[in-house]
Amino acid sequence: MQGAASWYAEFSPGIRQTTANMEIFDHDAMTCAIWDFPFGTILEVTNLDNGKTVKVRVNDRGPAKKLCRQGRVIDLTMASFEKIANLDEGLVNVEVRIVS
Repeated sequence: MQGAASWYAEFSPGIRQTTANMEIFDHDAMTCAIWDFPFGTILEVTNLDNGKTVKVRVNDRGPAKKLCRQGRVIDLTMASFEKIANLDEGLVNVEVRIVS
């Protein structure tokens, strides 16, 4: 699957203390929010502009439905986004594939 990736953090507007699977939200964890995969799925996210990759575990749901209609496919935690891009970029084009 390809589309845009964004990032979110504990200080982002509207972020709850727990994720959709009821874990405590930690923006330093290698986790993500996505609608298309079960909780616990490990995904590899590749920045299509620079080839950098990060492995993340699904523990939340997102992006917001209206953003999905605009091509956003995944929200990464701040720490996982930083592995593939500069936070200032905000959105990057990615490919998402299942690892396990």
